[in-house]
Amino acid sequence: MNNSKTNLNNESTKSDFLSKIDNLTKNLTSDELLKLSNYIMLKADSSNSSNDSFNGLTILYGSQTGNSRSIAEELFDEAKKKNINSTLISMAKMKEKSIKNIENLLLIVSTQGEGDPPDDALNLVDFINGNKAPKLSKMNFGVLALGDSTYEHYCKTGKDFDAKLETLGANRVLDRVDLDVDFDDHTEQWISNALTVMEPLISSSPKSISPAFDLVAKDEKKYTRKSPLETNILTNQKITGRNSEKDIRHIEINLEESGLKYTPGDSLGVWFKNDEILAHKILSCLEIDVNEIIFSKENEPLTILDALIYEFEITQLHPGFVKKYAELTNNSELIDISNDKEKLNNFISNKQIIDLIIEYPSTISSRQLKDLLRKLTPRLYSIASSQNEVEDEVHLTVGVVQYQELGFLHTGAASGFLQRTSPNDKVKIYVESNDRFRLPENPNTPIIMIGPGTGIAPFRAFLQERAALNAKGKNWLFFGNPYFSDDFLYQTEWQDYLEEEVLEKISLAFSRDQKDKIYVQHRLLENAEEIFNWISDGAHIYICGDESRMAKDVHKALIRIISDNKKINESEAEEFLREMQKQGKYQKDVY
Repeated sequence: MNNSKTNLNNESTKSDFLSKIDNLTKNLTSDELLKLSNYIMLKADSSNSSNDSFNGLTILYGSQTGNSRSIAEELFDEAKKKNINSTLISMAKMKEKSIKNIENLLLIVSTQGEGDPPDDALNLVDFINGNKAPKLSKMNFGVLALGDSTYEHYCKTGKDFDAKLETLGANRVLDRVDLDVDFDDHTEQWISNALTVMEPLISSSPKSISPAFDLVAKDEKKYTRKSPLETNILTNQKITGRNSEKDIRHIEINLEESGLKYTPGDSLGVWFKNDEILAHKILSCLEIDVNEIIFSKENEPLTILDALIYEFEITQLHPGFVKKYAELTNNSELIDISNDKEKLNNFISNKQIIDLIIEYPSTISSRQLKDLLRKLTPRLYSIASSQNEVEDEVHLTVGVVQYQELGFLHTGAASGFLQRTSPNDKVKIYVESNDRFRLPENPNTPIIMIGPGTGIAPFRAFLQERAALNAKGKNWLFFGNPYFSDDFLYQTEWQDYLEEEVLEKISLAFSRDQKDKIYVQHRLLENAEEIFNWISDGAHIYICGDESRMAKDVHKALIRIISDNKKINESEAEEFLREMQKQGKYQKDVY
């Protein structure tokens, strides 16, 4: 093995070596490649002395929805084009102590919800903030932070990493950059700047093997966010009853001959076009001619109407729009709102862009409107099927956002688009892998799935997968919605799984079928002792759905269950649950 390290510096030998690796791994799945990558990384780490360092470029990412990973992969590809000795690794895959061996680091990380790190960053966050954190005086670093400016703690995880690395003695050679949800237009420039700064710092002859094995660290994909698959809708079926307050759709999409693969737990990225009626309404309110010509990023001419339909986000209101619109229109009330964070957050929480324009009318130019808007971004939906069951299809469970306001129907951008589709209509999609929301490797491991509303989607995939593979692990499903008669999604499928003993138990919470509202967290508490027994037997717990309320309430219920049954205080129960999360036994896909 030591000879191999030396010989790999010879280009011809390296080429032969890579060819052999390609032959050995060509039939492995993506998951198998990632497992092999981790194994080799650990072997490499153990074969090096603790004093070994890697003076190439380390690209380290922490990702929840896949955005950080996709940028990291793009950065890695550009580094390879420049012949920069580099390695790509997820925070979830690295051995935390190996951070002291990194000399040149580009770190890309997202922030979730109220300032939380992504799940795959939890171990590293705890390590660098603990008393075992090493001095990093040999490290040069730069941080790219991803976030959503509609949240109070915008890009907090990236900011925290940036500050902590400096505190540990690392040398910041690149100022931190914070990017919002429309990051696509900015990543190319950041990558170029980052590599320009890093390249002179990196020796052409590495002193040691890299802490990750880049040959298999990057999962090659045919279809991506930037190059999606264009295919057709097979089925668009409403699965709530006629009296339901919700319009929830079961959507089936064709994958035939595409070669696109996915794993239960993954998400499907959907590119959509905006509602043409809404685009016309916005332009009419602003007194902008629909045929006015503007220019795209590629300097291609297009009408402002087409730009609103295909290029820009025209539903979701965000702080930047409010502030810029207030300045453009010199509206004192809006200026006051935009200067008060609490007022601003409350203002945007229940309004779309059209509402702002109607309530605070003005006239602006097409160019000014373009500058106010963020680029259109795809929406991610939890995949509701297993390929072992449905083969050349992918299924979604989509709750359509729709409500009456200001005298007309408001709809969600992506959910409204999917609602309007019919069989054979075209749609552009890609798979976003989610390695932090996976079935246990051991098929005998019991699982508890908590998914009210459309949060049921990935658990339909989980059960299809376990049924297809004849997995023996027990499965317990918690599901909730307003009414049994109209909102019991996939009812016959769950009944079949119960009869076939694929599903051990199902606990239902129909909140409005009785005087006192009952939710999934109440069902958890009713079954506290049995749930704790499942946890003690090694059960993995999964939560999917609303982050702001449901997931928090479920988390509190689990804390209480653990606290009561282990006879420990709530702080200790919280730590117990966090340890489960770090071990992959407590996983969340929330939004």
